[in-house]
Parts: sequence; C-alpha cells; structure tokens
Amino acid sequence: MFEVRMPQLGETVSTGTVNVWLKSVGEAVRADEPLLEIGTDKVDTEIEAQADGTLLEIRVGEGEEVPVGTVLAVIG
Repeated sequence: MFEVRMPQLGETVSTGTVNVWLKSVGEAVRADEPLLEIGTDKVDTEIEAQADGTLLEIRVGEGEEVPVGTVLAVIG
C-alpha cells in the first residue's frame, strides 16, 4: 500500500486545502496521473499518484485544510 501525503508546496507553506478529488474510491490509478487538486494561499496544484493501483481510501474530504505530511489517501 502507498500513502498519498500532503506535500510541501513551498518553503513557507505549512497547510493546504483539498479543492477537488479527481478520482473516487475504487477507481484504478496510474503513477503520474492527476489524483487531486490542492490549494494554498499562493497556488492551486494537481497532485499526481506516485504508484499504480486502486484508490482504496480517501482520508481528507474536499474543502478540508490539513498540515503538510497528513495522509490524504491510500493506494493499494
């Protein structure tokens, strides 16, 4: 299993908000395929899957703000 974590999107950025999930639980994902969009006070960024597999779990819902390093989802 692979944990998708909130990335560090800038030196001064400590949190981010999940704007939208581009995949749903149960869907197949491929490495480098856009998985979700994260927003910060400076930029909106698409986060890509880092592994092939199935999106098993989404742990942070759309609109939720979380600190860098938080597990957002699990790919298995």
